[in-house]
Amino acid sequence: MEFLEYLVDKALILIPVLNILGAIIKDSDKIPDKYIPVILLAFGILGSVGLMGFSAASVVQGVLVTGAAVYGNQIVKQFRKCE
Repeated sequence: MEFLEYLVDKALILIPVLNILGAIIKDSDKIPDKYIPVILLAFGILGSVGLMGFSAASVVQGVLVTGAAVYGNQIVKQFRKCE
């Protein structure tokens, strides 16, 4: 099964938002890189709860969109490293 089948259409907008937020956090010197995924997870869950209302499904969607954003970022970094 494809990963995106599990994501609700409403939550897809959070993936680029989390990517941009991660880039902003990465550029700041105040937050260590190891905390970026945890911070993005919190924002992903809050964003999905804001879009879909508070439920277990919206929390799961927040985890999934955060995973997609972090995973997508890592894929891009790995492909750039190989070149």
